[in-house]
Amino acid sequence: LDEISKFKKGDPATCEVTAVTDGGLEVRVADTEITSFIKRSDLSRARAEQRPERFSVGDKVDASVVSVDRAARKIVVSIKALEIMEEKQAVEQFGSSDFFPR
Repeated sequence: LDEISKFKKGDPATCEVTAVTDGGLEVRVADTEITSFIKRSDLSRARAEQRPERFSVGDKVDASVVSVDRAARKIVVSIKALEIMEEKQAVEQFGSSDFFPR
């Protein structure tokens, strides 16, 4: 079975940082040979945290699969998308946005 077909949009994926650049992080996706790039703006919802240099090669990061291109064998992942999804789930679970300080 093709590694890429294991993934679908919205799946959580633990990635390992393979390179840190000004524009973001190169990562290897969840125990596969598939590589992806997390753009700087997708590193966090908080602008102050959108700094690639706070990561190091070898770090594990949790992200969410944003898109899967089977033809090009590419996956796009985002840490920010995972944070947004987790916040939505928490709001559904706790029934209120009071849980999150403004």
